[in-house]
Amino acid sequence: MRTRSAILQQAVELASVEGLEGLSIGGLASAAGLSKSGVYAHFGSKEELQLATIDAADAIFHEVVIEPALREPTPRARLVALGDRYLDHLRDRVFPGGCFFANAALEMGSRPGAVRERIAMFQRELFGLIAELVEETQKVGGLAGEDPREVAFEVNGQFLAASASFVLNDDPAVLELARRILHRRLDA
Repeated sequence: MRTRSAILQQAVELASVEGLEGLSIGGLASAAGLSKSGVYAHFGSKEELQLATIDAADAIFHEVVIEPALREPTPRARLVALGDRYLDHLRDRVFPGGCFFANAALEMGSRPGAVRERIAMFQRELFGLIAELVEETQKVGGLAGEDPREVAFEVNGQFLAASASFVLNDDPAVLELARRILHRRLDA
């Protein structure tokens, strides 16, 4: 299990930079200092490797972004913390190539199959979490009159724009701009 975990950590880092399609058993074996057969024995196929890599990235994202945000005491604080933790994960380069899931959504969006469906599932879950936090915020008087799905769409759009701009420009000021916009929007 330790070898599999080490392989997956390397796979997440490689895929965040080179994409899921750029991830190969041979390339991963070379990066991890293992034989191709050693890596193949853990995954069996490129698709299984890609799916396991997505699951590993999901676990990291939950640990670094979602779980800390959900520990906040109020719905609005959880919503704001989700945005802050997302931007922090970009700043801290949790995934060397930016947001793993923003990149994977763009890369795999037009390719049918299990890998695309797994990325789409992640995006639906994140969107649903944001909308749910907006609804909870509304129950205690915040964001009155807002459509939770519209707010979720805007926040998710902020996430995607922040990731793309930060990766392209390598400028932390982009993240602070995104943070100000996000906070202003959620104070509405």
